[in-house]
Amino acid sequence: MALPAPLPQPEYSPDPPREDPSAPEAAPAAEPVLSPVTPTGGRHAVHCLSIIGQIEGHYLLPTQNKTTRYEVLMPQIVAVEESPEAEGLLILLNTVGGDVEAGLAIAELIAGMKTPTVSLVLGGGHSIGVPLAVSADCSFIVPSATMTIHPVRMNGLVLGVPQTLDHFIRMQDRITDFVIANSHIPRERFEALMLNTGELVTDIGTVLCGVEAVNEGLIDRLGGLRDALDCLYERIESTERES
Repeated sequence: MALPAPLPQPEYSPDPPREDPSAPEAAPAAEPVLSPVTPTGGRHAVHCLSIIGQIEGHYLLPTQNKTTRYEVLMPQIVAVEESPEAEGLLILLNTVGGDVEAGLAIAELIAGMKTPTVSLVLGGGHSIGVPLAVSADCSFIVPSATMTIHPVRMNGLVLGVPQTLDHFIRMQDRITDFVIANSHIPRERFEALMLNTGELVTDIGTVLCGVEAVNEGLIDRLGGLRDALDCLYERIESTERES
């Protein structure tokens, strides 16, 4: 008589370790940071910096506005200047104005860089976008883009006293001085375009299309992305030969 087969024994599975409620929570894994420096695909490693929408300065703008925050941009510019990987800086611009002092601060940082810089205006360079465009070593504008030149404006409460007018004049002089120093347009012509009363319906100023901005000496060259990159590569190689 054959013996019955033994019953299968359940496999031993240890209980999972119990979590200690008093133990601190593990930090989430850090997301990989995508570097805007692209060392492949071109002759040189170029950092691309985009300045889009309104320049957000000392006050927060509404959430539906597309903004560029100057406290984010300024450390990036310093990092590019100090980085051994970034050989040049390409600035893409499509602005609609914003905080004047914040935009002028960004422009001054770019103008003070030793790293070769080239700007390309796409769409528009409104108000403070003009100093930002001319702050680079060489500026480009596409044919369909525009540059809007008008005086400094202020929103909110304004005191009707002589000191307010003096403040506006001094602020405008700071912007005008920067534009004249970093472009080829004469001061008299720039101020005439800025104070033009016969073009804009509800404002004073002038809108220059791409060809007009170059002819006036405000922007250096007419061209697109390929032209701007080729110019930046040439400046990088010229810097390397001089060093």
